[in-house]
Amino acid sequence: MEIRMKVLSGMQADAVHELNGDALASGEQVVADGDIELTYRGITLRLMPLLFICCVLNHIDRINIGYAQLQMRSELGFSAAVYGIGASMFYVGYLLFEIPSNLVMQRIGARKTLLRIMLLWGLASTATLLVRTPMEFYIVRFLLGVFEAGFFPGVVLYLTFWYPPERRARIIAMLMAAGVAAGMIAGPLSGWIIQNLNSLWGLKGWQWMFVLQGLPASLLGIIAYFYLTDQPEQATWLSERQRQLVASHTALVPHQTPASGGGGIRGIWRLPSFFALGYLYFAISCGAYTLSFWLPEMIHGWGFSNVQEVGFYSLIPYSIGMLAMFWVARRSDARRSHRQSFVIATCVAALGLAATACTTGSLWMSMTLVSAATAGVVSAFPVFWAIATSVLPKNVAAVGIAAITTLSGLAGVLCPASMGLLKTATGSTSIGLYVLAALLVSAGVVMSRLHGVDRALPSTAPSRRTT
Repeated sequence: MEIRMKVLSGMQADAVHELNGDALASGEQVVADGDIELTYRGITLRLMPLLFICCVLNHIDRINIGYAQLQMRSELGFSAAVYGIGASMFYVGYLLFEIPSNLVMQRIGARKTLLRIMLLWGLASTATLLVRTPMEFYIVRFLLGVFEAGFFPGVVLYLTFWYPPERRARIIAMLMAAGVAAGMIAGPLSGWIIQNLNSLWGLKGWQWMFVLQGLPASLLGIIAYFYLTDQPEQATWLSERQRQLVASHTALVPHQTPASGGGGIRGIWRLPSFFALGYLYFAISCGAYTLSFWLPEMIHGWGFSNVQEVGFYSLIPYSIGMLAMFWVARRSDARRSHRQSFVIATCVAALGLAATACTTGSLWMSMTLVSAATAGVVSAFPVFWAIATSVLPKNVAAVGIAAITTLSGLAGVLCPASMGLLKTATGSTSIGLYVLAALLVSAGVVMSRLHGVDRALPSTAPSRRTT
């Protein structure tokens, strides 16, 4: 039985989908805006709370080393350079296994992939409590990167199965909000654990921090395996009509033509836009990693010696960043102004970092400027992914998303180590902040000249075509 379904939503008002199914009545089935919103609201409520918590733990296990090192470095005799190199070793392992992990996910599904990743990264994070020498520190950070590889690009790829391009910026903003929330939680929580559990049962505070923040990830991976659904067509918690609606929306991406040279790694390397996207993500990742690993040290240098106090003050820039990110994501989705939003966000971040570097003697001025920089950096991420997942052809999406995050992993390798070496050599983070500001400005310039962005998403203006 042939069914014609008209989708009367803003982005797809002129789309007519031919669907086959015995469950629907014959003739023309009109799907109202309310039905569409109800379907996606149900999907969001089902998937996003668990994925959000998983992403929070993912970010905490990456950045909590920034708080642990305030006690760990003095007890183990690590220099700022050793800490910076150790923080970077995470991304060496991450780089090597990012693409293979995403390709495995495409074959075995999200549930098994998240189980493997989260179970192993939780154990690796917990094992950091055993570190005694710089080499042991480097090894455990490398293994943590190997085990976490593929998590974030895998989740982004997973969401493209459920959401069409015009809904992705706000959804990916929720994932990025997990990173901001992790920054808000990691500081006070890590500071409290380090301060109050120090010497409990023979373990130092920084050791307890890794235990209490690592093991929950392993437990959550097991929960995700039994709770998530790999594909919309397997979602028994959706009606048949809703499954067809999701399938028709995610299939309707008219500008995603197949990449020349076929799919896989060979296809992605032949896309000119891939290299530009990789550079853009590298630039904003440099900003994010620098703030994640060195914000506690910067706040410490502004006159706060208590670890718990440093943790609480780190709430300010992350809170402002989260509010800005949601506002930018919703605004760019509504106006289809993703390019403009990215350029503005990177320029604000650059100005904030450069001004922070040359501001001395004023705590609240420094906090205001670093908050502006944080807001700019985190706001760039969801609009970037809305663009990238629309520009990349579907036949190379899995490899493309993983490859972009792999290239960005260079930021994780280079930035913390470079900042540590510069601070050891000069006694200040100012030079590193100036270089980072210039990099973010260059990202804004590249985005302003990137081809294909304006036509990557459908027009908001509905047509009155009849069938």
